[in-house]
Amino acid sequence: MNLKRLVLAFSAFSAFSAFQLWAFDVVSPGRKIEFPRDAGAHLGHRVEWWYVTGNLETQRGPMGFQVTFFRFANPDAESNPSRFSPRQLLFAHAALADPSKARLLADQRSARVVEGLADASVTDTNVRIDDWSLARAGRGYRTRIAGESFALDLEFEPTQAPMLQGDLGFSRKGPSPTQASYYYSEPHLRVSGRVSSQGESIDVGGVAWLDHEWSSELLAEEAQGWDWLGANLDDGGALMAFRMRGKDGAPIWAAATYRSPNGESKSFGPADVSFAPRRTWKSPRTNAAYPVAVDVTVGSMKWSIEPLMDDQELDARSSTGTVYWEGAVRVGGASPGRGYLELTGYSGRLRF
Repeated sequence: MNLKRLVLAFSAFSAFSAFQLWAFDVVSPGRKIEFPRDAGAHLGHRVEWWYVTGNLETQRGPMGFQVTFFRFANPDAESNPSRFSPRQLLFAHAALADPSKARLLADQRSARVVEGLADASVTDTNVRIDDWSLARAGRGYRTRIAGESFALDLEFEPTQAPMLQGDLGFSRKGPSPTQASYYYSEPHLRVSGRVSSQGESIDVGGVAWLDHEWSSELLAEEAQGWDWLGANLDDGGALMAFRMRGKDGAPIWAAATYRSPNGESKSFGPADVSFAPRRTWKSPRTNAAYPVAVDVTVGSMKWSIEPLMDDQELDARSSTGTVYWEGAVRVGGASPGRGYLELTGYSGRLRF
């Protein structure tokens, strides 16, 4: 989403005193999102991520993938004059869901920003950590991921205009207006390329979704985690919906954007968005119970979500310190489609 796992994690990282917070750029309504500049990094904000998920069609059957790059500003390093000072930090997660092998292949990277090795451009989408990258390629994007157990080389061609979330890109994430991000999505990206795993390389096609968010202060203190859905609907429509959960499991905020097949978008607030779990899956590794099958209601519309496979838990404790479920799903109901579901905070409140 965005409101991705690291936002909550980063709120816990707030060991900053009140007088320090003013140094970060604030998020406020009315700011116009402009391209291609806003597709690049926003170094004055505390946290930012570029997040691509997709449903692949292959000769072995359906697969899912995710590639996420995170950027964090580290004000504690600002006083260090060294060019190697970790003023900006980058993290990356990547995963390949392969139901034919009933497993999720995942990997992760982390680095401080060093020009030529790990960097995030401020002029357009171009972020990389060594040989992992997500960058503008023509009018679309290309990602290259060389993981230990899999590799991705995928191109994404836009077929629709960007979808601004919330109020023209100003997306509330909690009861306070300060708990917000700038947020846009690019649904219905046409995918082409190759996927490699266990010595086998295959051609793939499919459809993907890109999220880009940046902010400085996002979540309510009582937030435990969130559920998020991004769905490319078969009729050409698109749906983004999320809910923030409190420590008692009750929703403390929710929002959604629905784009109809004719291209018209409508935003929905907390009273019009609900997630109703139908079935949970318990991880044999962390004992976290995730609601992997769920009904999502937005206004008068209702969708039923089913996972491509149950075990899509990603353990990123060696990089960002998080454990979450991030999975390819099938979408039924108001209008069928395919998408990705993200479930965080079920193995405990996230920490960074």
